[in-house]
Amino acid sequence: MFDIDSVKALYKGSAVKYTRHFKNRVEEHGISKAEIAHVLLSGEIIEQYPNDEPLPSILIFGYTKNKKPLHIAVSLDDAVIWLVTAYVPTLNLWETEYKTRKAGDGNEMFLLQG
Repeated sequence: MFDIDSVKALYKGSAVKYTRHFKNRVEEHGISKAEIAHVLLSGEIIEQYPNDEPLPSILIFGYTKNKKPLHIAVSLDDAVIWLVTAYVPTLNLWETEYKTRKAGDGNEMFLLQG
């Protein structure tokens, strides 16, 4: 699977594509490009989904410069990082460190819902 250095390299190299869902979620939640960039370049992978279709995906967690927690789901191939969704995690689904799902949250399909 991919590591955070692969994500950073693809992002820094401008090998980035955005899904329509990502664009809608970022606009809906008022998440800026600067916040996305900061989390992608300083965050950590908290979940991996190697069997996702059409591409494997990962969930990245980080704090923005203003200390807002942020999750960004990305799919990766060898040459492109696809930004799938981004959202501010909530404590009803995540533990207080925003890295661990609460047990029984029923949110297995977060990429479609997030």
